[in-house]
Amino acid sequence: MERFADRLDQINRAVGGVVMWTALAMVLLQFGIVLLRYVFGYTSIFINETVLYLHASLFMLGAGYTLLMNGHVRVDIFYAPLSARKKAMVDIFGHLCLMLPSLAILLYYSWPSVRRAWAILEGPISVGGVPASFLLKSLIPAFCVLLLIQGLSALIRDVIRLGGPE
Repeated sequence: MERFADRLDQINRAVGGVVMWTALAMVLLQFGIVLLRYVFGYTSIFINETVLYLHASLFMLGAGYTLLMNGHVRVDIFYAPLSARKKAMVDIFGHLCLMLPSLAILLYYSWPSVRRAWAILEGPISVGGVPASFLLKSLIPAFCVLLLIQGLSALIRDVIRLGGPE
């Protein structure tokens, strides 16, 4: 089972390795926008929306990697002093009763909107913007799938930890 969890982790490691470059692209593009606006007096809705698309991609596609790296915000007032077995029980509850159902519901209810956006190749958010709103909407199911994959991996590891020594 642990090898299966490792394979699931590899998916988010690969996605995270690619997505981290969007942060650099976003910073450089935003610097270019500021330079164009304040030095040359030029502004572009298309370039501004590109930053929005990169920002959304960074967070939506990077969420699974962040979970893999245990980088999500956690309130550890009660969790930190628990034993490894009790932490595993809390995590299993969180994965099965909170995270996995929430993501499944989000995936289920977002899918028709994404499907319609692809069917008509939905255009820009604003006039003159990036003519690919369907790609932006596609980040929602991608977010769900990547987090579901990582949640399943974490669940497997927690079950193994639960069965292990105290």
